[in-house]
Amino acid sequence: MNHGGHADGFPATALLPAVVFWAYLAAALRQRDPGRPGWSSARTASFGLGALLVTVGLLRPAGDFVGHMWQHLLIGMLAPLALVLGAPVTLLLRTLDRRTGRRLVHALRHPVARVLGHPVTGLLLTAGGLWLLHLTPLYRATLESPLLHTLVQAHFLLSGTLFAWSIAGPDPGPHRPRVPLRLVVLGAGVAAHATIAQLLYAGVFVDVPATGAELRAGATLMYYLGDLAEIALALALLATWRPERPAHRPATRRTTGPEPVRA
Repeated sequence: MNHGGHADGFPATALLPAVVFWAYLAAALRQRDPGRPGWSSARTASFGLGALLVTVGLLRPAGDFVGHMWQHLLIGMLAPLALVLGAPVTLLLRTLDRRTGRRLVHALRHPVARVLGHPVTGLLLTAGGLWLLHLTPLYRATLESPLLHTLVQAHFLLSGTLFAWSIAGPDPGPHRPRVPLRLVVLGAGVAAHATIAQLLYAGVFVDVPATGAELRAGATLMYYLGDLAEIALALALLATWRPERPAHRPATRRTTGPEPVRA
């Protein structure tokens, strides 16, 4: 089967991560100009790692279900976290002129952006897409349609990036919920991935044309490597957590009664 649309040659989509990274790198190097605050090499390396993981996922053959699961883990779970930790929105704001930057900030504050940037939305898109792919005939359709397969890959990359950004992104976001709520949403994501992995392992309710051995191998990858990716996301969130301190109130003088009257 021509799964992924590149069995006969080099996939053109594999060039896109390199193009995006070179644009990111050019913007990062511009921050070294005099009068600019500079840019973190660690963030550049993180974004480069994310682009590399996407490229590897696109180039890796997905001839069977195990290969498909490797692609999902690389493109939809591991790469998004690395890309998000590169803080691309912050870099873009530093690169744009003031007027365009203000428009971007205004767009991020739009009510639609708030809904899209909420962790629950990211969870529904990532975990919901995963369930839809494997519990409906959608996966079978991707085996026959390279275009549909590419669209599914794009969905998991974008939704995974949105989810990672809403949970632990260092970029400015439209009113992110507090850390405890984000941890709860992340825990729900872990449960959703673990449940679909168990269904795949047992071959129950799923619509995947694969042997039992392939299903078990793919489910094992999703269960263990998916957990590692989500643990890394939780650690990234906790690393940037700054507990809110109560507002300081000036001390007031307490009196137990009226001052004694002196003769």
